[in-house]
Amino acid sequence: MLCYQCEQTAKGTGCTISGVCGKTPETSDLQDLLIYVSKAVSMYAHRARLLGVKNENVDRFVIEALFTTVTNVNFDPKRLEEIIRWGEGMIADAKAMYEHICKEKGQTPEKIAELDNWKFPQTREEMVKESAAIGIAKKLSDLGPDITGLQELITYGLKGTAAYADHAMVLGVQDDAVPGFFIEALNFLTTADGRDINKLVAMALKVGEVNLHVMEMLDKANTGVYGHPEPTVVKVTPVKGKAILVSGHDLKDLDLLCQQTQGKGINIYTHGEMLPCLAYPGLKKYKHLVGNYGGAWQDQQKEFAAFPGSILMTTNCIQKPADSYMGRIFTTGLVAWPGVEHIGDDKDFSPVIEAALAADGFAEDAPEKTITIGFAHNAVMSVAGTVIDAVKAGQIKHFFLIGGCDGAKPGRNYYTELAEAIPQDCVILTLACGKYRFNKLEFGDIGGIPRLLDIGQCNDSYSAIQIAVALAGAFNCSVNELPLSIVLSWYEQKAVCVLLTLLHLGIKNMRLGPTLPAFVTPAVLNVLVENFGIKPTGDVQGDLKDMLKQ
Repeated sequence: MLCYQCEQTAKGTGCTISGVCGKTPETSDLQDLLIYVSKAVSMYAHRARLLGVKNENVDRFVIEALFTTVTNVNFDPKRLEEIIRWGEGMIADAKAMYEHICKEKGQTPEKIAELDNWKFPQTREEMVKESAAIGIAKKLSDLGPDITGLQELITYGLKGTAAYADHAMVLGVQDDAVPGFFIEALNFLTTADGRDINKLVAMALKVGEVNLHVMEMLDKANTGVYGHPEPTVVKVTPVKGKAILVSGHDLKDLDLLCQQTQGKGINIYTHGEMLPCLAYPGLKKYKHLVGNYGGAWQDQQKEFAAFPGSILMTTNCIQKPADSYMGRIFTTGLVAWPGVEHIGDDKDFSPVIEAALAADGFAEDAPEKTITIGFAHNAVMSVAGTVIDAVKAGQIKHFFLIGGCDGAKPGRNYYTELAEAIPQDCVILTLACGKYRFNKLEFGDIGGIPRLLDIGQCNDSYSAIQIAVALAGAFNCSVNELPLSIVLSWYEQKAVCVLLTLLHLGIKNMRLGPTLPAFVTPAVLNVLVENFGIKPTGDVQGDLKDMLKQ
C-alpha cells in the first residue's frame, strides 16, 4: 500500500505498512482499485453523456464509490469487495449504454484499449494484486510526483465533493450536472490532458467551482428540511438516564433515530460534527435530544468507552472500536468497520435502541455547562447591520475564520493558542470539528455580538463563504480586502474540496496547517504560493502580527 490522502499520513510522506487511520493494506489496496473502477465506469459514461444519454445507477455508483474511499469511512474489506463487484456491472452497463447510443446515431464506438485489454479481477486476492498496477506507487513511478500529486489533489477534491453531494441527495436535492462533472473529471484523469500541469491546475479549480455549487445544494437540503440554524444554547454535560450517542455528519439519520426513540426513555446526544444539528429547528424540537457529549472524532476511543450507552456512526469519523464498546457501536450508510453491526438502508435502529436500553445509562445529572452554537449564514445575516455598525465604529477591528478538521497529530495546539491570543476587539468565526480545540473557552462579546461564532459542520463551509461575501458587499470591497484572515486546519478530503473552492473564488493569503499535504510537491506549492499566497501555519505570535496587518 501507499496512501497519502490525509494529514496524518506516516512521516508526512505516506502510509506504507498500515494506515495511521487504522485501515489495513488490504483495505487500502481495495480502495485504490475502487477508484480505478470508478474511472473505468466514467470513461464509458462520459462518452455516452457527450451523446446525450446517462444512467442513474451509474451516477449513483460513482458518487458512492468516491465517498466510500474518504478517510475514516469504510474499513471493511468485505463491503469494499461488494462495491467493487457492483462496479463491474456498472462498467458493463456504461459500455452497453455508450455502444447503444453510438449505434443509434450511426457512429463507431471509440475503442478504449486500456479497458478492452483489462481483465476484471474476480477474487479478493486478485483485486488486491491488481491494485499494485494502478495504485499511487505505480503512478509516482510512471508520472512523477508533480503530475501524480495534482491528479490526487483532483481525486481527493472529488471525494470530498461526493460526500457533500451524497448528503444532499439523501435529503432529496440533486442536480444532474454534478454526477456528470464527477464522470467528466474522472475520465479527464485518464487522458493525455490529465498529464498536463496547467490543465490539471485548471481542473482542480473547476472541482472547487463545482464544490461551491454542491455545498449550496447541501445548504438548501438541510435548511429546506430542518429550517435555518438559529443561535442555540446547548448543554455539554450528561443528563440522568439511558443514552445513545450519534456521531458523523448525517442529519436525516439523527432525525430518524429521534423519531424511533420517542417515548422510550432514552436521551440522544450528538458527538463531533453532529453538534450543529442541535441548532436546527426541525431537530431540536425533539425533547430527548438533550445535548452534546465529548469532542472531536480523534478522542472517540476514550469518550466512547466512558459513554454508558450505545453509539451510532452515521458517516466518516469512525476509528478502530475498543473492545470495551465493540458490542454497542453501530454503523449505517457508507461507514463500516469489520465486526461492527451495520444498520441497512431500511434504517431500522432497533439494535441501537436495544443496546442503549441494556446499558447502564447515566446515573445522575452532571453539573450543567453550556455553549452557544447556530451562527450559520442566515443567523449572522439577520444581525449584519449590527456587525457592520460595530466595524464602522471601530469596535470590531478584524475577523478570523479558524476552521477545519481536527486530528491527533502534534501541532494542532496552534489553533487553541491562536484563538486565545486574538485581541478582544476581534471576532472569531469557526466551523467543523477543529473548533473543539477552543469552543468551550470563554471569549465574551462585543456590544452583544459573541466573539466566537460557531457556523456549523465542515458541511456548512458554504455559510462561511456567504458571510464573507455579504460583508464584502456591505463594505463595497472584495473578500481579499476585508479585515478577514482565514486559518484552516485540514485532515481529510472534504477539507481539500473546500480549499479548492476558496482558491476558485480567488481568496488569497490563507494559512493551512498543521502540515502541508504530502501530495502537494514543492513545484505545485510554488504555484499556489505565487497565485494565491497560501502559507503554512507557523509561529502563533508571528502569524497573528502578520494577519492583523491585512
